[in-house]
Amino acid sequence: MQSLVGTGVALITPFKEDLSIDTVALTRIVKFQIENGINYLVVLGTTAETATLTSTEKELVITTVIEANQGKLPLVLGVGGNNTTEVVNELKTRDFSSFSAILSVSPYYNKPSQEGIYQHFKAVSEASPVPVLLYNVPGRTASNILPSTVLRLASDFKNIIGIKEAAGDIVQAMKIIQNKPKDFLVISGDDMITLPMVLAGGSGVISVIAEGFPALFSQMVQLGLNREVDKAYELHYKIADMIDFIFEQGNPAGIKEVFKVLGLCENTLRLPLVPVNNDLANRIGNFIKNSLN
Repeated sequence: MQSLVGTGVALITPFKEDLSIDTVALTRIVKFQIENGINYLVVLGTTAETATLTSTEKELVITTVIEANQGKLPLVLGVGGNNTTEVVNELKTRDFSSFSAILSVSPYYNKPSQEGIYQHFKAVSEASPVPVLLYNVPGRTASNILPSTVLRLASDFKNIIGIKEAAGDIVQAMKIIQNKPKDFLVISGDDMITLPMVLAGGSGVISVIAEGFPALFSQMVQLGLNREVDKAYELHYKIADMIDFIFEQGNPAGIKEVFKVLGLCENTLRLPLVPVNNDLANRIGNFIKNSLN
């Protein structure tokens, strides 16, 4: 899908001080993405603290994003979990009319075998009314979708159109890129190695850093897709330290601190996540003030 080439962002869920969802801030963040060159939005991914949202709150997030977006950017919805039956049920009952695709994380905690992962995504594929992006993030799921399994799924199910590859392993990503079907999307899930993945033949990124710095990061990705390597790396190194900062004490604590500095929302998280400490907050603030202007 050409509409999912380039820079997507994994939207946060902004909270007020009382920990209720700040729909005004969420609307502001969506419009910030639209106005600064982002190609598509991912709703209710890990960065959205989805694990701490009730079903009613998830619906509020979805409704708010759809209304704020006004059909301007493609939307991808996070639909995944470690209970296959529950995921399939959601796919069969939810209205996907506003969404171009789903992003479905590999089952976490259960640690399924490669055959178990394959059978899980077979069920997801067969139930989904929209195209499916696999999501491989071993650091959160405790299991890795091997390239052979990715390629098997890509070959067997036409509506599995790509993968958000967040193993942090450029060699693994290259193996998928080398052997994938022609139109299968290999999307970086690691901001720091986005540019090398794009230059190796990847399709772009689903990013956290781009949510705070959409114009800069989306320009870097586009330069990479256009093979303007030197210009792309100039932007990469301009923002590289900030990428380290925003993940140093966990996601989305870092990017929420960026939003606080930019005046887009409060840095409020739900337990078990907590805001960054004062030292990191100061480094983030100083970097934005002194290095990105």
